[in-house]
Amino acid sequence: MLNHKEVEEYVLSMPNARLDFPFDEKTAVYKASNGKMFALIAEGSKPLRMSLKIDPNLGELLREKYESVLPGYHLNKKHWITVILSGQLSDDEVRDLIRHSFELVNG
Repeated sequence: MLNHKEVEEYVLSMPNARLDFPFDEKTAVYKASNGKMFALIAEGSKPLRMSLKIDPNLGELLREKYESVLPGYHLNKKHWITVILSGQLSDDEVRDLIRHSFELVNG
């Protein structure tokens, strides 16, 4: 199961991704070069909670399939999901969702 450091390293490996704290010191916001958010991490959350931009149809399927995938916390529930990294999703699935989110905001 990915830990916070591994998730953050992967998120920041997206081309020109950057970290920001525009809301408070407890919410890490990752933005693409165009300034659009694609990932948010609740700092210090255990298990780690991460919100990601999602295709609405995929988001609905994931929420139905996994208990650890919820509507986006404090975000548009149609276009965002919050993933609890409890081990229900594989590391590869988590990486795929991060990449999907990044590609959506850069599309």
